[in-house]
Amino acid sequence: MPRTIARAPWEQLVTSALLGTDRRPPEGGGGPGELLDAAALHTVRRRAGLLPAPAAARPEPAPDDPRPALPPAARRRLAQLLEDRTAPGSSGGRRGTAPDLTELIPQWLATAHRYGYRAPAALLPLLLDAARSRTDLRPAVLAFAGPRGRWLAGLNPEWKFALRGSSRGPSLPDRTEPEAVARLWEEGLFAERVALLGALRAHDSAEALALLATTWTTERAEDRLMFLDTLRTDLSGTDETFLEQALSDRSRHVRSTAAELLSALPDSAFAGRMAARAMSCVSQDLAGDEVSVAVEAPHECDASMERDGVVAVPPVGRGERSWWLGQLVEATPLTLWSGRFGGRGAQEIVSLPVLDGWAEELHAAWCRAAVRQRDPQWARALLGSPAVPPSNSPGTTSLAERSKLLAVLPAAERGTWVADFIAAHGLSEAFQLLGVCPVPWAESLGRSVVDALDIARDAGSYPWSFSGIMGLAERCLDPAEADRLEVLTTTPDEPENASPGANGYWSEAFQRLVSTLRLRAAMDRELAAG
Repeated sequence: MPRTIARAPWEQLVTSALLGTDRRPPEGGGGPGELLDAAALHTVRRRAGLLPAPAAARPEPAPDDPRPALPPAARRRLAQLLEDRTAPGSSGGRRGTAPDLTELIPQWLATAHRYGYRAPAALLPLLLDAARSRTDLRPAVLAFAGPRGRWLAGLNPEWKFALRGSSRGPSLPDRTEPEAVARLWEEGLFAERVALLGALRAHDSAEALALLATTWTTERAEDRLMFLDTLRTDLSGTDETFLEQALSDRSRHVRSTAAELLSALPDSAFAGRMAARAMSCVSQDLAGDEVSVAVEAPHECDASMERDGVVAVPPVGRGERSWWLGQLVEATPLTLWSGRFGGRGAQEIVSLPVLDGWAEELHAAWCRAAVRQRDPQWARALLGSPAVPPSNSPGTTSLAERSKLLAVLPAAERGTWVADFIAAHGLSEAFQLLGVCPVPWAESLGRSVVDALDIARDAGSYPWSFSGIMGLAERCLDPAEADRLEVLTTTPDEPENASPGANGYWSEAFQRLVSTLRLRAAMDRELAAG
C-alpha cells in the first residue's frame, strides 16, 4: 500500500468509497484493495488514540420493594412465559396442542397482583420489554414491577413509557403540606400530577378541584381532557360548577366530556336543561286505549344547545334532526321518563310502539344513556330476552352496543344472560358478548360455550371460524373443567359434508384447550404456594 494513500484524510477515503476509486481516486492513488487497507489502518489508529470519556455519575440505588418474593416455582413459570414471548414462531399461525403461553401472561400477572408479590429483579428487563411491545400489559406490568421497575425504566429510553404512564411514581406529598403539593403540581411529570389529583380527590373533592383550577387555563387540551377523566371516579354534585365552566372550553373534546359527566348527575342544572329539551321532543300519544310514543325532533340546534355540548354538524349519512334528538335523549336522566309515560317502568316504556319511524333512533339514544348512567334496569329492558333474535330486540341490534349494555348488569347476571343467548342462537354472534363476562366463566356459561363448540364440530362446521371463541375459552373457562372436557379431545369420524381435515383441527383445538386449562390450574397452585 502506498504511503501517500495511508496518509489520506478519513473523509477523503469515505468519499472515494462512496463514489468509486475510478471516479474519485484517493490521494496517492490506488485501487479498491488499497482503499480498504487504508481504511483499516485509519480505523486502528483512531481507536488506539481514543481518549476515555469522563465517568458518568452512578445512578442512585434502586428503592426497596417490601412485597414478598415469588415462590420459586412461580418465578420459573414467569420466566418461561416471558421467554416464550420472544421465541421464534411464538405468534401467528399457531396450530397444535401446546398452550399459547404468551396469552397467559395477563392472567398470571392478575393472579400475582392479588397475592401482592414483587417482581424478581432479574426478570424486570423482560417484563418491561413485554410491556413496551404490548400496551395492554402495561398497567399490570407496572403494578407488578413496582418501584424497582420504575427505577430501571429511568435508565433506558426504550422504557420511558413506564415513567409517563405510571401513576405510582415517587411518594406523594402529604396533603397537609401545601408548598410540597403546589411544587409537585407545577413541576411534576404528568402521571405524578394525575396521581396527586386522585389522592387529593379521595380525601376532599373540593380541594382537588381548587388545585386543578389554579392551572386549568394554561394546560394543554389533551391534558385538560385527561384531568377531566379523573373526575369520573366519585363523581358528585361538588364537581358540577367546575364542569359547567368546562362547557365553555375552547376544546370540543373537553366540552363533550364535561357534558357527558354532567349528564351522569341527574340533579345537575345541565341534566335539567337537556331533559326539558328532550321532553319537548318525546311524549306519550293516546289514541283510545292505545298508548304509543310520539317524537318531534328538534328543527334547529341553537347556541344554547351547542354550549351544552350538542354537536351541530352530524356525521356523513345522518340527518340533522335525528342527530340532535339522539344527543338530547342520551343526556337526559333515565329516571325522568317514567313520569313522562304515566309511571311506567323501563321495560314497559321500551315496549311501546314509536310513531313515524323514530323507534330505532330513540331506542339507540336510550341505550347510550343506559351505558352512560350505568342504569341496570334500563339496560335489562333494552337488551330484552336472550332468546329473542337481536333483530327483534327492543334496543339496538349492534353487538358492540349490546355488549356495552350487558356490562352494566351485575356480573352474575351477565354470565347467565350470555349462556341463554348462546343456547338460543349459537356462537356466531357471541364473541363480543363473552368479552364482558367475568372470568373465570360461571359453570352455566362455560357449559353453553363448550356444548356449542361440540355441536359445531358434529355439524361439520368450518373449524377456523371458531378460533376466536376457542381462544377465549382457553383463557376464561374454569380450569376445573379440564377433566370433564377430556372426552372431546378424540378425533371422531368426519361428517359427510365436513371441511377436509376439520375434525383433526377440532381435536387439536380441544386438546390445546384441555392442556391450557391444566396449565392455568398449575399456575394458580404455584402462586398460592407462597
